[in-house]
Amino acid sequence: MSALRDALRDLPEPVFADLLESENTYLIVVDLPGATSETTDVVVESGRITIETRREKATPEGYRYVREDRPLFLDIDLPLPPDADGSSASAEMDRGILELTVPKRDSGEGQPIEVGDG
Repeated sequence: MSALRDALRDLPEPVFADLLESENTYLIVVDLPGATSETTDVVVESGRITIETRREKATPEGYRYVREDRPLFLDIDLPLPPDADGSSASAEMDRGILELTVPKRDSGEGQPIEVGDG
């Protein structure tokens, strides 16, 4: 999971993210002010999560940008922890806050198999 933690630490300055872990899932919370579910795409592929989002902001009439620190487009690429099941991930967006829930795979511990008499 340290690769994911490192990637979250290296996000661009206007992006804030939290990583939470329970016994069965990871929860990644990303603040994307100005983004909506319609302007955000999340793809899980090859052990990575890619988030592409577009912020919507309008320039008031008669104004022009002198300085712009809130980028319109953000591309975020995060590695999944080795025990994450990306194929069962889900995402919710509420007021510019994206919550990605990624279940953990079965621990891989062996299960006993009952042996019957032949």
